[in-house]
Amino acid sequence: VQLQASGGGLVQRGGSLRLSCAASGSFFSVDRMGWYRQAPGNQRELVATISHGGSTKYADSVKGRFTISRDNAKNTVYLQMNKMRPEDSAVYYCNAEIYSAGEGWYTRWGQGTQVTVSS
Repeated sequence: VQLQASGGGLVQRGGSLRLSCAASGSFFSVDRMGWYRQAPGNQRELVATISHGGSTKYADSVKGRFTISRDNAKNTVYLQMNKMRPEDSAVYYCNAEIYSAGEGWYTRWGQGTQVTVSS
């Protein structure tokens, strides 16, 4: 099972980006999906998560600016980022809780996508 993230890039302060992350491979179910980020010298931190049923959770620093959503039919999670700030610059990672035959539930991480916000 792989998570493929895309959509990162360079944007100016106040601009927008949309990240996508799709799960592919052999599995039965995908439960909670989420986005995390890690800036140089910092620990990886939670940005937002979304359950299979659509319940969301956000870091205080992104509330009102970022929106997480998902398409269960496509096993894909999105992160719409608006009103971006330089402090949002980081490598963004997606993850997902996946159920596969023989493995049960486990967490898989995507490869990360760079987001840079210029001032």
